[in-house]
Amino acid sequence: MNDASSRSTYDASNYRTPDGAPSDIVIFTIVSKSKEQGKKALPARELQVLLIQRKSWPFEGCWALPGGFCHEDESMESCARRELLEETGVQDVHMEYFNVYSKPGRDPRGWMISHAFVALVEEQQLLGRKAADDAADVRLFPVEAALSMELAFDHSVILRDALGKVRENMLTTTIAKQFLPQEFAISELYQVIQTVVPDFQEQNFIRKITSTKSRKGIIEEVYDERGERKHSNRYSQRAAQLYAFTDYAPRLSIYS
Repeated sequence: MNDASSRSTYDASNYRTPDGAPSDIVIFTIVSKSKEQGKKALPARELQVLLIQRKSWPFEGCWALPGGFCHEDESMESCARRELLEETGVQDVHMEYFNVYSKPGRDPRGWMISHAFVALVEEQQLLGRKAADDAADVRLFPVEAALSMELAFDHSVILRDALGKVRENMLTTTIAKQFLPQEFAISELYQVIQTVVPDFQEQNFIRKITSTKSRKGIIEEVYDERGERKHSNRYSQRAAQLYAFTDYAPRLSIYS
């Protein structure tokens, strides 16, 4: 059967279409708070997630992940980026697709197939956030606190899955750069990784990240305009060498 014949016999009414196709976005950030002590030290860091309080049915008054319905003239990713901008005023940040949620009954409004995205946003970019028209409030919550809450729809499942994905990526990619300044000390990088993956421990971290063959080139020493190595004593009494991420993406294998 040729394409013309197929078009003439195709009837869309033979197929059930979803009642809506929303994008849900898990927005993670790391909140920093200076320690109240005399000695210089790294700030206390905590992984947090942005939630909105729903203003209307269903789940009126409940906390949920931000998101919204996809328009016919946009892709799911375009929808997610639009919603991210509307909910937080943030754009051009690291965001990636990670799963689809289609369990029957997940949404009392009907058959809703949700496409979930995870976004990593630097803390300062969320300072000016405000609730969109369809939300009563918008806040940052510590991730562990959010996981203990009864979120709307199946958003607790989505949040838990997103956290697992981010923790996996934190140990296998260079996404830590999303939570760091352009120039940073090794201790800052290590702390960011531990903030996302609390059980991460690596006694030889500095050696491995700077000299191990499979990882060498991920970060590089920063030099000033005179060609001298740049140091900072912002978080330590002794000046620490500053580093920056390169564009190199390592290809690591579990077999080598």
